[in-house]
Amino acid sequence: MDYAKNILETIGNTPLVKLNHLTKELPCLVLAKYETFNPGNSVKDRMALKMVEDAEADGRLQPGGTIVEGTSGNTGMGLALCAIVKGYKMICVTTAKQSKEKVDILRAVGSEVHVCPTDVAPEDPRSYYSTAKRLGRETPNAWYVNQYDNPSNARAHYESTGPEIWKQTEGKLTHFVVGVGTGGTISGVGKYLKEQNPDVKVWGIDTYGSVFKKYHETGVFDQNEIYPYVTEGIGEDILPENVDFSIIDGFTKVTDKDAAIYTQKLAKEEGMFVGNSAGAAIKGLLQLKDHFGPDDIVVVLFHDHGSRYVGKMFNDDWMKSMGYLD
Repeated sequence: MDYAKNILETIGNTPLVKLNHLTKELPCLVLAKYETFNPGNSVKDRMALKMVEDAEADGRLQPGGTIVEGTSGNTGMGLALCAIVKGYKMICVTTAKQSKEKVDILRAVGSEVHVCPTDVAPEDPRSYYSTAKRLGRETPNAWYVNQYDNPSNARAHYESTGPEIWKQTEGKLTHFVVGVGTGGTISGVGKYLKEQNPDVKVWGIDTYGSVFKKYHETGVFDQNEIYPYVTEGIGEDILPENVDFSIIDGFTKVTDKDAAIYTQKLAKEEGMFVGNSAGAAIKGLLQLKDHFGPDDIVVVLFHDHGSRYVGKMFNDDWMKSMGYLD
């Protein structure tokens, strides 16, 4: 009989799906690495499991312990599934800008959730970074995950996502395009792909209000680049250790409005009910059209599921209130 021993064994081996309508003006083949097929409906399941297993192996996570993490929602979900199967408690710390659906989903799977203000500096004690660290210190028998600087994050994608993409494209892909948040996906996948073929181009999707693009181009961490933005799951006001800028060939920035509109377009024109960062990724890919030729095979990674954004990007009243729809 063919069955998984628990839900964690279903993580990975997600399909590649051809885009047909939104990319019809491009000369190349565009394939989406469709990560919503993971049990927690996002790519973050991969690194959540890897981080937990590595922490168990070296003793950072003890039996009956508590996992503590700052999350925009998806990593928290992956960690929560691990906690359920392996017998841990889960404390998630997130920001007020994340969708209500993300918070509700985390609570639905038994996580304790703390919601922190969005528009504060990372070092502010009210920030979700600072709050997660504090709860990690104060909670007995707790392990603070720190996905931003945890090397198991990028390693998960080096060991699973990258090899899957290489195998599925028979080594023929020429470009990899993905939104960048913690940096684990782009760095892990990019490292693996470039080891197989140094000519593969790796492009990061950034958002306005984030520091990545300018830092990559100039080496300057410019505080003036930092301001509040709506797009969820990509961009940062810090430089996570998991972002390996040497692997990334370039960034393109996508506006909040375009990311939201293209999130809807993916659902209505491709039948792909995916999240906000996927909207940013496909718009960013279209902005990069001059980099692609007729023989190119472009893989774009779609991080998470549309169900997390029903009250926002998939709600026309919300879209109109933001000025994104007439």
